[in-house]
Amino acid sequence: MTLLGPARSRPIVASLAVVLAASGCSVAGADPIGGGPDTLRIVLPEEPPTLEPCDASLTATGRVTRANITEALTEREPSTGALEPALATKWTHDSATSWTFTLRKGVTFHDGSPFTAAAAAFSVKRATDSGIDCNVDGYIFADSELTATPLDDSTLRVTTAKPDPILPLRLSFVEIVPTSTDPASRVREPVGTGPYRIEDWNQGRYLKLKRFPGYWGKTPDFAAATYVWRAEGSVRAAMVTNDEADIAIGLAPEDGAGDRAVEFTTNEVSYLRMDATEPPLDDIRVRRAVNYAIDREGLVTAVFAGRPSGQLVAKGVTGHNPRVRPWPYDPGRARQLVAEARADGVRTDTTLTLIGRNGIYPKAAEAMEVVQDGLIKAGLKVRIKMLDVNAWLEYLLRPFPAGDTGPTLLQAQHGNQAGDAAFTMGQIYGSKGAQSSYGTEAFDRLIRDAEQASGGTRQKAFADAFAYQNDKVVRDAVMANMTGLLAVSPKVRYRPDAATNDEMRLADMRRAD
Repeated sequence: MTLLGPARSRPIVASLAVVLAASGCSVAGADPIGGGPDTLRIVLPEEPPTLEPCDASLTATGRVTRANITEALTEREPSTGALEPALATKWTHDSATSWTFTLRKGVTFHDGSPFTAAAAAFSVKRATDSGIDCNVDGYIFADSELTATPLDDSTLRVTTAKPDPILPLRLSFVEIVPTSTDPASRVREPVGTGPYRIEDWNQGRYLKLKRFPGYWGKTPDFAAATYVWRAEGSVRAAMVTNDEADIAIGLAPEDGAGDRAVEFTTNEVSYLRMDATEPPLDDIRVRRAVNYAIDREGLVTAVFAGRPSGQLVAKGVTGHNPRVRPWPYDPGRARQLVAEARADGVRTDTTLTLIGRNGIYPKAAEAMEVVQDGLIKAGLKVRIKMLDVNAWLEYLLRPFPAGDTGPTLLQAQHGNQAGDAAFTMGQIYGSKGAQSSYGTEAFDRLIRDAEQASGGTRQKAFADAFAYQNDKVVRDAVMANMTGLLAVSPKVRYRPDAATNDEMRLADMRRAD
């Protein structure tokens, strides 16, 4: 799971759908999507908790809002990582702390008001310097201080308190709204510049979007889109196979999508975070043994969908190091390392606790059982403690639970949707990172140097930092770059990409005929 959206609602209507499906009725039951052939019908695992634009970095919000209702100044191409124009046509780096953006002309908001530099400046301030407590502020900007100033209607200057070589990338997460938007509180139905506007949001039942006739870009194929939500993956899959929906996301192989299933690589990486401050995990030999003891190929073959990985960012993210390979499965080497540590007085008989999270990915508990079996065979004592999301979050985020929890390995998942390792390294590996249980001064220096670099130097610096973590720190047992599964109607042409779980661009969905 990405940190961006830990908790999701699960509407009662989903349970109703299961009952109706079991009785032979329509899987959509008494509340079908409808909408006709010109409407995209999309079924989600959960209802968006909010459509507030400055919370669009939340997975469940972003997949509806981003690039559909609202747009940003820049956008990242998921397959290449390249930053491309959106509402800004170009940008220049004037000095170490100043950027100038040239804005697209002739763009209007859904309410008819013009898109100007004043609206862009207002949106930046609202997202990063207001009392709304925007998710994008904490996740993307953290302690960054910036000021946005309109120079004229189509020119925006953004200055930062200290050098920020990836500011244009950060701004790809600031959704632009008109100055009429409430600056001090969240909005339920945002106004944007995107190809679709909100037509009707019947909370708990459906959300309808309608094509915006004044859109500045290419006209999307479909005139409307209707979203509904069903908690059960098998129900979502059945709605597509029964022609009651066109797109269903968040599926598992056993959900029964059949030939409608489309597999794609996500930006999510599953891993175990080791508490390297507690014996025996404070001995690097034991941490290496943990890595050798995990059968990654077996996990992705028999338990969950993905491909073995050795680092926390996927291909396409700045800093990804292709030379960092998954640890090989070598149970003999694992036993040898544990025996060496035991011979030197390390308390390898101390029980390790695998802290798992129910539903973090399909067959989450089964995955922890496979890991437990491998660690026991290596000579370690291991128990499993599966938790629901709120209890699990207490172990994920600082301050960690006090008391006699003993050495732990936390089942976790990280998705870097921003496309730069800066959004991984500091919070997960820095000594004071919000999700970090262990760091070193040398590693902290590597992270700080990489964060201040740019271009090819930045790529190499972060790649070297990932190699250093894998060779010298070994704080994690990275398991797999996860694979997503969705179902697509034969009426629709849609190719998912690494960003699909975080943003589903309706304009990318085309008629198959």
